[in-house]
Amino acid sequence: MIAAGERWPDGSLRPALEDLLGAGALVSDLYAQGAGPMSIEAAAAKAAYEGTADLTRAIAACASGRQLAATGFVEDVAIATEEDVCTVVPIRDGDGAFAPG
Repeated sequence: MIAAGERWPDGSLRPALEDLLGAGALVSDLYAQGAGPMSIEAAAAKAAYEGTADLTRAIAACASGRQLAATGFVEDVAIATEEDVCTVVPIRDGDGAFAPG
């Protein structure tokens, strides 16, 4: 699990809340299914996700959410924070393309 972040316009690293919470959501689900042990980094991401009462509001208020809203993509924030709505997982093939898994 890697919460990678992005770059600010000056090239410096900008930690991305959405990456941390997304990783935390996956870790939380995997842990609930019996996976483990988890690293301290995974535990921190899990705690951040589980401690966020309003995921959509948190993502909308972070730097990426504000950037999306400013460029006319407010709906994308809500879509990005939906949970357990997909029935397939994309799988990357040998050519770098994604297909339903």
